[in-house]
Amino acid sequence: MTPNNWTIADIPDLTGKTIIVTGGNSGLGFESVKAFAWKGASVIMACRTVAKGEDAKKQIVKFLPSADITVMRLDLTDLESVRDFVSNFKKNHIRLDVLLNNAGIMMVPYNVTKDGFESQLATNHLGHFALTGLLLDVLRNTPKSRVVNVSSLAHKWGEMDFNNLLYENGNGYSPTKAYSRSKLSNLLFTYELQRFFEQHKIDAISLASHPGLSDTNLANHLVKKWYFRLLQPILFRMFQPPSMGALPEIRASVDPGASANEFYGPGGKRQMKGYPVTVHPKMKAHDKESARKLWEVSEKLTSVTYS
Repeated sequence: MTPNNWTIADIPDLTGKTIIVTGGNSGLGFESVKAFAWKGASVIMACRTVAKGEDAKKQIVKFLPSADITVMRLDLTDLESVRDFVSNFKKNHIRLDVLLNNAGIMMVPYNVTKDGFESQLATNHLGHFALTGLLLDVLRNTPKSRVVNVSSLAHKWGEMDFNNLLYENGNGYSPTKAYSRSKLSNLLFTYELQRFFEQHKIDAISLASHPGLSDTNLANHLVKKWYFRLLQPILFRMFQPPSMGALPEIRASVDPGASANEFYGPGGKRQMKGYPVTVHPKMKAHDKESARKLWEVSEKLTSVTYS
């Protein structure tokens, strides 16, 4: 098998490994949970609705009876829920080999979370920032642990505005701009987290991935839009199935040859589809000043301090 055709068959034995997958009950997260469980990992399926998680688990156990999957509630838009999840996780686990920050929402209308944050940045970045920080001691105590953040091609259009990061009162908000900003934030966080690991001599690596164009339920709310219906036949021909779209995040999570700061995406034309390879983000994703500011603001907003 060539490097450009990396598939789940290339996943090493994961027996004894503990992996958390946020948003694990559907789409890319579901495919990732399935792959990790197939290779013997103990997988935590973190999802907002436990009932949906249990249904998803049943689907996997039906064809993989040996699957070691635990469903746990995690609402990334609610910092209290994030803290409860971490507290419950630590009651039963002393190691965490992979934290796959997969969950996300895309291009939704302006909305504010319980904590007062714009919902896309809250779900896609701030919730995961808090989750990672609260799990830091477990990651630190697990040799060669990994954090994988799932970004998007949309990071290319993202712009950081720290004077109006959360689009206060909807000022300047558009679903596309907010989504792109959140996906750029995923990459800024990834690279700043790796600098943190190195500075504090933590035996862990931070990586990122993106799925290209993948047919998931992430954009379900757009289906009724007239322009989406018009473009639907064309878009569906461009989409790849979730099983392929999940490969970049799966590879970033478990490929023994993966290195710190690597960004995995589809290897096909314009990174829209294909087998997972290392790709390069826009240069603004490597802006250290923006990364530092985002880190500081994220600590302040979430009251989660990394140390």
